[in-house]
Amino acid sequence: MATLRNIKRRIASVRSTQQITKAMKMVAAAKLRKAQNRLLSARPYARHLAEVIGHVAARSKRKRHPLLEVRRVKRVAYVLVTADRGLCGSFNSNLLRRATTELAAAKAKHIALVTVGRKGSDFFRRREEKVLATYKDFFNELDFSHAELIAAELMQLYTSKKVDKIFIIYNEFKSAVQQEIVVEQFLPIEPVRTEENRYPFGFIFEPNAEAILQQICPMNLNIQMWRILLESSASEFGARMTAMETASENAEEMIKELVLYYNKARQAAITKELTEIVAGADALRG
Repeated sequence: MATLRNIKRRIASVRSTQQITKAMKMVAAAKLRKAQNRLLSARPYARHLAEVIGHVAARSKRKRHPLLEVRRVKRVAYVLVTADRGLCGSFNSNLLRRATTELAAAKAKHIALVTVGRKGSDFFRRREEKVLATYKDFFNELDFSHAELIAAELMQLYTSKKVDKIFIIYNEFKSAVQQEIVVEQFLPIEPVRTEENRYPFGFIFEPNAEAILQQICPMNLNIQMWRILLESSASEFGARMTAMETASENAEEMIKELVLYYNKARQAAITKELTEIVAGADALRG
């Protein structure tokens, strides 16, 4: 049986850990509120823009812009968006598991990987997987310029024909306690097929289709990458807040069990001392 001093040390240690998890939960909750507001502001615009670009792509010749061009798929790139830090439950492990499954199931002859976030980069570096590019350590100061940088690299990979299709694997934010892993095609830009009566007369391009597509296609990809980074950031903070809340509750349960164990051990020690005193007194009288 552990000594009373050791039990008290364990109780103090668990209480100290509980204070840390509670503080981390509060920090994650504050960051989640900010990230959620940014996401909810960007999401409607990004989705409507993607829809409009999809309609334009459906009614335009695919060869009018290299980002619309569909090629025979020989080389596929996967972009994995993870967190830079841990302590967020199964957020990273689920993404890594899904990415591993997608890479194994890919039918292309050549598969490339781009990682966004330190956890994904470290995981595949240990597995000695070929990683084309790595972006990390920017989620704490997430800015639109980061999305532009990543999107520009992906557009360069596609237009230079180093890859024929690009998918992004990330966590889509649903709520503070729910995230959904999404595998989304990033390039080429997919057309959206809708009813003819929605746009019965098609589109009028001014000055011309090539000039319009040259401007809005890269802009759309920048916006979509920005939305994806915001989705991942909000999901990470939600997962961390939930994980820290669970850890705090588990610590509270552990403290209760340790206090009960301490009281039992203390009672047993007192009973033993009383027994020894009574035995000694009996021995003296005898």
